[in-house]
Amino acid sequence: MIAIRKLRIQVATMLAGASLVVTFGCGDEFPRRYPVTGTVKYKGEPVEKGTITFKPSGTEGMPASGTIEKGNYSLTTVNKDDGAVPGQYDVTVTSIAVDLSQMQKNAGGGAGHHDDIIKAAKKAKNLVPTKYAVPGTSGLKATVKAGSNTFPFDLTD
Repeated sequence: MIAIRKLRIQVATMLAGASLVVTFGCGDEFPRRYPVTGTVKYKGEPVEKGTITFKPSGTEGMPASGTIEKGNYSLTTVNKDDGAVPGQYDVTVTSIAVDLSQMQKNAGGGAGHHDDIIKAAKKAKNLVPTKYAVPGTSGLKATVKAGSNTFPFDLTD
C-alpha cells in the first residue's frame, strides 16, 4: 500500500510538470526564465534516472521540472530546457525502478493489464529515500537568479 502511494505521488509530480507544458503551450507570454542545470548524487554516486521538481516556496511563481539522466538535469517550465523563473524553490527528487516486462507481455489491455500495473507498482523500488519526494521533508532548497544557474544536490539517507 505504501509503495502504491509513493508511486502515485511520483506519477502525480511528473504529470503536473507535463500538464504545465500542455496547458501553457508554446507561447512566450510568461515571465522570463533562466537556465537551471545541475547534478544529483545519492551516497556520492550519480542518480541514474529520475525526476527533479522545483516548486515555488511562496504563493507566487511557476514550478519547473526536469529529467535526471546519469546524474544530470536541466529544468523546464514551459518549453523544453527553458529553465525557471527567478525565485526561491523547494526541491524534490524522485527515482524509482519499475519492472515493466510483465506489462509489455500483456500490452493488449484488459483486467490482466491492470493487475500487472498494480503488481509492478507494489514491486517498485525507490532508488533514493522517499523523504526527497515531498517538499516538506526533502530539505532541498534553491534560489534561481537572473542568469545561468547550477545547483548540485548530494542526497544522503
